[in-house]
Amino acid sequence: MFEDTIRLLPRPKELERMTTAELREAFLVDGFMVRGQLRAVFTNLDRLVIGGAVPTDKPLPLENCRATGRAYFLEQRELGAINIGGQGLVHADGKTFVADHLACVYVGAGTRQLVFESKDATNPAKFYFLSCPAHASYPSAVMNRAEADAVTIGAAATASLRTIRRFIHPNGIRSCQLVMGYTELAEGSVWNTFPPHTHNRRSEVYFYFDLADRLVVHFLGLPTATRHLFVRNEQAVLSPIWSIHSACGFGQYKFIWGMAGENQTFEDMDSVNLTELQ
Repeated sequence: MFEDTIRLLPRPKELERMTTAELREAFLVDGFMVRGQLRAVFTNLDRLVIGGAVPTDKPLPLENCRATGRAYFLEQRELGAINIGGQGLVHADGKTFVADHLACVYVGAGTRQLVFESKDATNPAKFYFLSCPAHASYPSAVMNRAEADAVTIGAAATASLRTIRRFIHPNGIRSCQLVMGYTELAEGSVWNTFPPHTHNRRSEVYFYFDLADRLVVHFLGLPTATRHLFVRNEQAVLSPIWSIHSACGFGQYKFIWGMAGENQTFEDMDSVNLTELQ
């Protein structure tokens, strides 16, 4: 279920010397959205866990991982999951949450049993999830796409018109430190999070989906020493606090973003002047 080793992120100076293969091995997370399986990757990026659960003919429980150092996985962790597939069910300590397409389920710390299930095995749910440490417990909850806090930003003239939908945040589903939602680009727009920024108080993970056979070029690294990754459908990119995180796609796409760290203030970011970029 879990990768054998904890994914370790390099430092900025190491990034400048890395080959394409080394970049992809360090920052790209792939192969975790597998039909009939639950797979996850433990990282040292604020101890975030990235995973996917695609239940078909039987439910998929979230087992513990030795890296937690706890009796059960969510003993001192919280988890957010967004369903990008058919209707699904999330069972958390006897409570069942119905997750429609693009709904988000939050599961609070202290939950002993967590199980993912599909309503219809022929059109399975596809849960992408993030988990981070939590020092306080908040109630588990579900929020549908229409209930999310939505804001449209950017402009068609700069090919950056997009809608951000926030699920887990201080004015939505409450959590200890996890913040989570997704961004959908308008038709004809390809740029997201541009001009780029960093936020030294929060790490972030991008998960790209609904790409079909299209590509996204994800930019990362220090503003003065940028690198890039070609990203395909249902792949994730890890973004440490010192790195920019921006992308340009070959056509329309969506991505789920999730953050953990010092605060939950979505607007807390350090803008990068375009003259700095190299």
